[in-house]
Amino acid sequence: MTENKFSALSHERYSCRHYSTDIPARSIVDSILGLAALAPSACNRQPWRMMIVGPDDIAARAAVKASYSREWIGEAPYYVIVCGVPAEAWVRSFDGKNHVDIDVAILTEHICLAATGAGLGTCWVCNFDPAALGKGIAFEDGVLPVVILPMGYPAETTMPEKKRKELNDIILRP
Repeated sequence: MTENKFSALSHERYSCRHYSTDIPARSIVDSILGLAALAPSACNRQPWRMMIVGPDDIAARAAVKASYSREWIGEAPYYVIVCGVPAEAWVRSFDGKNHVDIDVAILTEHICLAATGAGLGTCWVCNFDPAALGKGIAFEDGVLPVVILPMGYPAETTMPEKKRKELNDIILRP
């Protein structure tokens, strides 16, 4: 990928909170997740799982909405629930730091960038109630939901302005 393509994706990607009523083909979502699965992980352990909740998954959609009380989330035709499997993750020997959340974060942002490249919007949702989500969706033992990504065509016709700190404010110097 050239710098220009990555630059475009970085500038175009934003937290989409309003979705069109147009429903992307499931094949587009599957393609996005296939690209995201190429994401790196510590020691290539890939301690993640992805669950796709589609437009017809009534009970699972209700569980997502019950776990996150913002109305806008109901507009998204798809949700990708990104899960971590701590038992499969690399653990740093010096201090016991389990890298499952880091690996899940890398995968999640790969999903977001791939979705942007396909013309879809996403938004990281981490402020959800896992117990409420688990009442409507059965997760395997040891598989923990970490992020809910609503996904669909953005309803916005213009991208919101990005507000970021200045580079000098975030770079540490030795």
